Amino acid sequence: MNKVTRIALAGSGTALLFAGGMGAYNLVNGFTIDGQPQATRRFDPTSLSNTPPPNGKAAEFTRRFLDDWARQHLDGTASQTDAPGTASPALRNYAKGLRLKKVSFGHVLAAGPSVVTKGATKVSFDVTAQVPGGTWSYPSAVAVLQSTDGALAIHWNDSVLYPGLSGGQSLTAGELPPGAVPAKVVAGDGRTNLADFPSLHDIAAAIRKSAKPRGGDSGTGIAVVDANGVGVKTLKVFSKGQAQVVRTTIDARLQAAAENAVKDSHLQDKSAGTVALDWRTGRILAVAHTGGDGDIAINGIKSPGSTMKIITSAALIDQAGLSPSSSAPCTDSLTANSQVFHNDPGVRPNPRSTLAQGFAVSCNTSFIKDGFHHLVHNGDASALHNEAVNVFGMGDWSIGGGVATTNPSIPPNVEGGDQAAQFIGQGKVTATPLFMASVAATVRNAGFKQPIILPAQHQETAPRTISSRTAGYLQSMMRDVATEGTAAPRLSGLAGVGAKTGTAEEGDHTNGWLTAYDSRIAVAALVEGGSSGVDSAGYVVRRLLASPE
Repeated sequence: MNKVTRIALAGSGTALLFAGGMGAYNLVNGFTIDGQPQATRRFDPTSLSNTPPPNGKAAEFTRRFLDDWARQHLDGTASQTDAPGTASPALRNYAKGLRLKKVSFGHVLAAGPSVVTKGATKVSFDVTAQVPGGTWSYPSAVAVLQSTDGALAIHWNDSVLYPGLSGGQSLTAGELPPGAVPAKVVAGDGRTNLADFPSLHDIAAAIRKSAKPRGGDSGTGIAVVDANGVGVKTLKVFSKGQAQVVRTTIDARLQAAAENAVKDSHLQDKSAGTVALDWRTGRILAVAHTGGDGDIAINGIKSPGSTMKIITSAALIDQAGLSPSSSAPCTDSLTANSQVFHNDPGVRPNPRSTLAQGFAVSCNTSFIKDGFHHLVHNGDASALHNEAVNVFGMGDWSIGGGVATTNPSIPPNVEGGDQAAQFIGQGKVTATPLFMASVAATVRNAGFKQPIILPAQHQETAPRTISSRTAGYLQSMMRDVATEGTAAPRLSGLAGVGAKTGTAEEGDHTNGWLTAYDSRIAVAALVEGGSSGVDSAGYVVRRLLASPE
């Protein structure tokens, strides 16, 4: 009987089989097939056989191919493929990119006809590569082709080097490329991960995708890189790196308070959204929301109701010369452009009401009457639009980091019933909590600072700074709302607070609004389905204003 001996060649992880009396390998003339040395047969890729080579023949040929590779006889390795001119430099780049010390192969097994390469036999094997930093092992496979005269060749493509490797990609070992460790988007403290807050998942993802991270290191290991050296996929980590970070303006403590505030039990699971700003700088300190309609804090475009009376009052003061003591009669109802307007329940008529008194109790008829008399009848149907753009900075903002926000809208040249509705934040007027928080911040700061979520983000400016006279009047009026007006049931007792409530009709329900500021922050909240601003959004705003620094 023939005696089989297993011989391990020096420098090779493959095992070559010899059968006594029938040399399956010829160390001088090379591998033999049917008694003829394979080295004397040139594989002709134009004369492929449609019949896959037998498993045994394919496995033995693959062992020889791998043995040459293990010995780093790369030209010889490449010559056993159907594309030697492509395979040779690719094998060299593999060794160079990995800074390869040694490579070995094991568990060479034929698996029958390939399902990927027609007319080929699949042969699988394990690869073990020794590179700087450690040892890396992975499973791989090749497809063995056969020509019509029986010559064999490895079908070459980049996946011979590593499964799934595609054109233009290569392997690298050592310091991992940038991006190998996903960047962290963190709060202003530099530590708290924004992704830890449910409301900020999408915001963090947008910032991670578009903003440039800083610091950190990628660690060491093995990775797939593209033609530009940019990391595509990390395959092995030898030493863990430290993630780069993108620092935002978010205040971690205030964000935690906001997350709880929008889930206040008084809201009875209604959708809510809130935004808090540093009114001195415009930096966004917190964004929180609930509900299934997306982030209503920065994209919930709704009629802002009576919170709009801040801008209406500013227009009356700036453009018509009114003051808080100017007449603003509060009647039960008022007809404007054939449309009848009423006040919210609980608003008592007061024919001698001043602008400040109408503001404090949120009398709709006071503002519609004064708006028509002093603005529309003076020929300026775009007064509110102009005030919002020129003083409050309404426009197309970018808060930074690729975070999408929805722009507010106060249309110019409105007509019909919308001319009256605009003065009380109804009709075609729309806003977000982000914008209304900015409106309150502009009043408290006596100047507009465009909201941003990245510290270095460009901030748009308003064409005109709010006058100290107008800012002073509005601060006084908003203080009255918080201490003795419509917001007092929620905000009285808090120091230095100015506020404005709002209730907006939308279809068959109302939405509750409240915007306010104190010595630290400006806040706005929206609750969909809220019966009134104070009894819905008021709970959210109070929790933020009362949160510890």
